Amino acid sequence: MFRLRRSPAEDTPSQDEAGDPGEPEGEPGAARSSAITAGKGRPTPKRSEAERRRRQPTIAPKDRKEAGQVSRTRDRTERSRRQEAFRRGEDWALPARDRGPVKALARDYVDSRRRFSEFYMYGLLVLLVLLFIRVPVVQALVPALVIVAVVIMLVEGYFIGRRVRAIAAERLPGQSTRGIALYSAMRALQIRRLRMPKPRVGIGDSI
Repeated sequence: MFRLRRSPAEDTPSQDEAGDPGEPEGEPGAARSSAITAGKGRPTPKRSEAERRRRQPTIAPKDRKEAGQVSRTRDRTERSRRQEAFRRGEDWALPARDRGPVKALARDYVDSRRRFSEFYMYGLLVLLVLLFIRVPVVQALVPALVIVAVVIMLVEGYFIGRRVRAIAAERLPGQSTRGIALYSAMRALQIRRLRMPKPRVGIGDSI
């Protein structure tokens, strides 16, 4: 006859039955966990710590004897490195008399061709042998050969120095050429294979 009315509390579904409307079906909290980006799994190291790891460990000498050996080894290595740089003609390793672009130009010019002065040392050995030959003709010939050798060296040295000054004035204007003539002449007197710094140009190369 009369229909009983339900109360509002009975019409409203319980939270357990309806579920959370803000969450999708499935495992609770899955959406929140999937939205979080996974990290590297370890903290980023500090800069100081990274620098410390890159450094090589330094082992201190145990006593004065070992410290002296380390110092001598280091000095020997440095001398060897400097000597090799000197032979190659690197400016930082050269003595003051060999430094500068003008001196380098003079060396290249002298080394670019054969010259009579280069055989001066061989000539001295020949003259030394002739001095021991007790033959009047040979003894009379030795002074004449010495004079000829000296004249050749002086004339050739003069022209070498003059040419080097002209080239330096043309290519390196403003650079001092003081003493360059004597420097060039003295290098020309040295045997090519014994010259220091070592020749960096070949015979016949244009300068």
